[in-house]
Amino acid sequence: MGKISSKENKNVYQKKREELGLSREAASELLETLTPERIERIESEKITPHPSDVLDMSRGYKAPHLCNYYCANECPIGQEYIPEVKVKDLSQIVLEMLASLNSMAKKKERLIEITADGVIDSEELNDFIYIQEELERISITVETLQLWVEKMLADGKIDVEEFNRRKAEQK
Repeated sequence: MGKISSKENKNVYQKKREELGLSREAASELLETLTPERIERIESEKITPHPSDVLDMSRGYKAPHLCNYYCANECPIGQEYIPEVKVKDLSQIVLEMLASLNSMAKKKERLIEITADGVIDSEELNDFIYIQEELERISITVETLQLWVEKMLADGKIDVEEFNRRKAEQK
């Protein structure tokens, strides 16, 4: 068994590995693609992981949120365009979605008024910004739900084959 880290500011990758009770050597065996030395350099932030490293860790650790974390915080493009999504309970996700959808239902007519002429003038700008922010909240909530589903699939709480079969039937 490897040493337990006493480092105070652990990054998300180290926290997840330790949460699973894995030494770097055990994690390396589980992941098969990362050496203990590479894991140490990623966790000590001596190097930024490659996207494939993060994908391997997210799959091996059954932690799909690591991919979103990487994209939102470490990838230069993702930092610009991808919001970080937090892992939440299904009930919280559904309540947030319903609140946002209810808010948008009230603003639907205003959005049509604002955009009908293809121009957003100064009198419409505040309402448009509010609607845009509400749509962004809906988008983040959808991503949060997707992350929840991926976690349930990874943990075996949703049958992967049945899920994929039914999803294919929907198309």
